Amino acid sequence: MASGSDHGLKRIVWKKIQDTIITDCRNSEVWKILILDPFTTKLLSSCCKMSDLMSEKITIVEDLFKSREPVPEMKAIYFISPTAKCVDAFIADFKTKPKYKAAYVYFTDYCPDELFNNMKLYCAKYIRVCKEINMSFMPQEAQVFTCDNPGAFQSIYSPNSQDKMNTLETMADQLVSLCATLDEYPVRYKKDANMENAKTLAELVDDKLAKHYELDDSGKKKGKTQAQLLIVERGFDPVSPILHELTYQAMAYDLIDIQEDTYKQIPKLVKEIAASKKKPDGKITIANLSQMMKKMPAFRKQMTEDLAVGSDVEGVKVKDAMRTLLPVLLHPYNPPDKIRAVLLYIFSLSGTTTENLNKLIQHVKIEDQQEFILNWKALGVPIITSPSFFSRKPTRRDRSQEDTYKLSRWTPVIKDVMEDAVENKLDTKEWPHLSESPAAWNGSGAVSARQKHKASSQDERRTGSRLIVFVVGGMSYSEMRCAYEVTQTVKSCEVIIGSSHILTPTGLLNDIKALSKAPMETLTIEERSNA
Repeated sequence: MASGSDHGLKRIVWKKIQDTIITDCRNSEVWKILILDPFTTKLLSSCCKMSDLMSEKITIVEDLFKSREPVPEMKAIYFISPTAKCVDAFIADFKTKPKYKAAYVYFTDYCPDELFNNMKLYCAKYIRVCKEINMSFMPQEAQVFTCDNPGAFQSIYSPNSQDKMNTLETMADQLVSLCATLDEYPVRYKKDANMENAKTLAELVDDKLAKHYELDDSGKKKGKTQAQLLIVERGFDPVSPILHELTYQAMAYDLIDIQEDTYKQIPKLVKEIAASKKKPDGKITIANLSQMMKKMPAFRKQMTEDLAVGSDVEGVKVKDAMRTLLPVLLHPYNPPDKIRAVLLYIFSLSGTTTENLNKLIQHVKIEDQQEFILNWKALGVPIITSPSFFSRKPTRRDRSQEDTYKLSRWTPVIKDVMEDAVENKLDTKEWPHLSESPAAWNGSGAVSARQKHKASSQDERRTGSRLIVFVVGGMSYSEMRCAYEVTQTVKSCEVIIGSSHILTPTGLLNDIKALSKAPMETLTIEERSNA
């Protein structure tokens, strides 16, 4: 995937920081201190280098929450989040004995009146600038952003969540800051009879965007209209984050996060081969190594991918999904891999019966950990269904003619959505508009998404249309890659994808299991009267 600070979201974010924070302070001859909180530290690190800051006369970067030596002869730039914790830390720097000569304060988002008034009360004579720059999203790559909030998954989908609306509100503010930074407006969402999160978030974003542009000092009422923001639920495509793919980026995380147990088995496997009675000399042959490699994730993946795609590597339709699944369950793979295989089986059938599920759970030997499977219902994904249940599967695009690797044949559903949106083929009943949108929006510039175009630069593409896709509840690396693939094909439309955070299969399974955990009980101490 493309990355770097020279183009895309990272370049846009850095330019906005230069045009606001840096420009305001550039006239001063005094070199300055930059003070950041954990979020803005990540944000700045994602889009610039220390040398970039040095060239702007910023000589020291400090942590807001760590002990700092006073430098009363220098001015300090505070780039912080508008939270009570950050504001209290700022006030502490000036309330009694000022640590710096003056303060230039920049908030990533809207600062509540109560916090702002506290700042004025204690620090007014030291504050030279106080601005809200609307930049509370995290640019991960050129066309990928997150809200830097993995905990949002539990807050939104847990039946025991007590802060769901607060999380959606915060996420909406972050999406508004993204749209404001990109100067975009129209919002749509994927309608789902079982889940309301996408609709709620879309309504919040639309309302906040309307207010943002009404308050815009430049007098604009709206951003550009050549854009769409699509919001979908994680349950819209449960397969993509479970089906780990064999790409360099995914496999790098695979080594770290997913297959530690498997790779720990390599020395044992090598010893077993060396001690084999069939080879008295103990040499490891190519055939033996081949058998060893078949125990690794790349080779077991083909069977599970047949379930996801619905056909084998030769294109023959899988008629009996259970027959494909059983070899995985009977082999001594580790439990997480077996759980993922069971889930793919259930997803391929749009649910299974209680009796069948119980048998599968016994095969995987997770009778005491059924939450890995059952909790998917919290995402609106059918797990238990009656024998007469019929669910209409979404129609997928025909990709039989596309070049694919045998072990990477699954295409995330989100790519279909991106291509349909670019070609203006999304059904308005399934994808309602919330805000005013041009009736004939076409991200491809009135041409097919598969039509080849003359290559254009990233900056030239940015003058055309833009499609922003936001996944509620985390996105996978395969879905991130789709944004680049569609952009590369279309040329005239830049596709940007974002979510609360980036998913790995193991991380998602752990999140799913945790959904059924009861919230911690709060202890209340009542004072007794002496009367």
